[in-house]
Amino acid sequence: MKKRILILSMAITILLAFSTPYVFAEPADYHVGCVFAVTGSASWLGEPERNTAEMIAKEINAAGGINGHKLVLHIEDTQGDNTRAVNAVKKLIKKDNVCAIIGPSRSGTSMAVLPVIAESHIPLISCAGAEVIVTPVEERKWVFKVPQKDSDAVKRIYDDMAAKGIKDIAIITGTTGFGAAGRDQLKEIAAEYKINIVADETYGPADTDMTAQLLKIKNAGAKALVNWSIVPAQSIVPQNMQQLKMTIPLYQSHGFGNIKYAEAAGEAGNGIIFPGGRLLAVDTVPEDNPQKKVLVSYKEDYEKNFHEPVSTFGGHAYDSLWILVNALKKVGDDPAKLRDEIENTHFVGTAGVFNFSPTDHCGLNKDAFEMLMVKDGKFVVLKD
Repeated sequence: MKKRILILSMAITILLAFSTPYVFAEPADYHVGCVFAVTGSASWLGEPERNTAEMIAKEINAAGGINGHKLVLHIEDTQGDNTRAVNAVKKLIKKDNVCAIIGPSRSGTSMAVLPVIAESHIPLISCAGAEVIVTPVEERKWVFKVPQKDSDAVKRIYDDMAAKGIKDIAIITGTTGFGAAGRDQLKEIAAEYKINIVADETYGPADTDMTAQLLKIKNAGAKALVNWSIVPAQSIVPQNMQQLKMTIPLYQSHGFGNIKYAEAAGEAGNGIIFPGGRLLAVDTVPEDNPQKKVLVSYKEDYEKNFHEPVSTFGGHAYDSLWILVNALKKVGDDPAKLRDEIENTHFVGTAGVFNFSPTDHCGLNKDAFEMLMVKDGKFVVLKD
C-alpha cells in the first residue's frame, strides 16, 4: 500500500512539473542617477535637464526598455549647492546602486563631486561647461562632459572681436566654478589673440547690481565687455549697462543659452553676442548638417511636452543620457564596461558631433559653436 502511494506521489510530481508553465525572471532594471539644479538660482539649467531626462526615460520604457531592461532614473535636486551635490551622489551610489550618473548642472557642483566619483569608480557625464571638469584626463578617468569646452567658447568670442578689430576689452565674471574657470581661460587665451584686458571685475552669485564694477570698466576705456557666468547676473549686467548708457558690445558665455536670460534682460538684452550650440537656432541649420535631424526632433518633442522653448541645458541632458543609454545597449550596466564604452563613443548630439577618446573626455571642438545674437528677444545667428 505504501509503495503504491509513493509511486502515485512521484507520478503526480512529474505530471505537475511538465504541466506547469516555465516562469522566467524579468530582466533587472537599469538604475541611473541624475543630479540637477532643479530649484535655486541655477534652475534655468536644471529644470529643463530634469524634464528632458524624464521625457527620454518615458520614451525608452514605452518602447520596451533597453534590451528589455526598464530604465529607472533616480533624480536628485542639488539646488546648485556643492554640499547637496556631494550628498546626492553618495546616496545614488550607496543606496540607489546606480550604474552611472548624469549631471551635475553646474561646474562648481561637478568639481565638488569628483573625489566621490574617483573613489567609487562610477562613470559620470557632467552637464556643466568648465573644461577643468575633465582635465587632466589621467586624473578624471571616470568623468566625461557634454557641453562644449569653455576654452573653445573664448576662442569663438575672440575670433569675432579680431574680425571687428577690437583689442582693448574688459571682463566681468561670476565667482562660481563656471565663472572662475571662464575668467582663467579669458586671461590665458588673450595673449594668443593680442587682446588687452584693461579691466577685470567679478561678482558673487547672489549679487543683484553690478553698477560699481561697470563704472570701473567704463572709465578704463574698454571697447567691448565679456560677461561670464550662469547666474541671473547674465540678465542684470545688460540692464546696468543700459542704465549707465554703455554702448560697447556685450559678449556672454555659452552659459547664456536659455532664452529666459534674454527675456529677463528685456530691451537691454538686444545685441548681446554669445557662442552657442545650433539647438538655439535650428531653423538656420542646413538640411545636410549631421545634427539637423537630432536638433529638430528634440526641439519638437521638448516643446510639445513642456510648452516652453528648448534650451542648451536641456540639450545637455539629452546628450548625456543618450550617450549612456547607447552604452547600456552595448555592454549592460557594469560601471567599468560603461566607462570604457563611453570613452570610445561617436555620437551626434545637440551640442555637436562627439568623438570621445582616452585623451579627450569632452569630444567637441570650437566648430560645435555658432556665434549667436539676441535680436528682438530671440536668438539668431550672428551675421558677418
